[in-house]
Amino acid sequence: MIKAAEELTERLTREGKEVDTYIVGRKGVAYYTFRERKVTESWGGFTDSPTYADAKKIAGPLIEAVLKDTAEGGVDELHIVFTEFVSMLTQTPVKDRLLPLSLEEKAEEQEKKGEILPLYDFEPSSEDVLDALLPRYVEARIYNALLQAAASKHAATRRAMKSATDNAEELIKSLTRLANAARQADITQEISEIVGGASALADASAGSD
Repeated sequence: MIKAAEELTERLTREGKEVDTYIVGRKGVAYYTFRERKVTESWGGFTDSPTYADAKKIAGPLIEAVLKDTAEGGVDELHIVFTEFVSMLTQTPVKDRLLPLSLEEKAEEQEKKGEILPLYDFEPSSEDVLDALLPRYVEARIYNALLQAAASKHAATRRAMKSATDNAEELIKSLTRLANAARQADITQEISEIVGGASALADASAGSD
């Protein structure tokens, strides 16, 4: 995921954009801190079991930065990088743009087919509706990313623990066989020494007779 974030940063930089970095999680913070990279804001301590309140806490500064003018330190685009949970065996890094939203223009296709386009009335205005929904949208996307990352982390941990358990069981079996072989060798040696001693005593007794 960090590699994916680095690739995204490099691409945006090549496009002439200045990147402000927001990080969630100790690993990412440690990575950027060690390399003395600038981090605008960071969060941690809840990634194992995130809640919607955590997502709102993260989304707040991001939404504020989006709504602020770039001349005053605001941002034009909002990107997110996280680990997507595909299955217990597969977790993949995802790079996605949250804002601005991408709209697919289908009006021309519908007009060609002779379809009547629906008309909508917004109350309050469409701008007010969008302003109200925008924070919820960002919060929901961030919450989904937190859940995906947490599930991916737990899946990787479980897989690592299973591998460690299997290796430990195999090591126990191997050491048990070695211990049994060593014990059998000791027993065989003791029996040989006893038999040899008894034979020597018998020979000594026969010689004295």
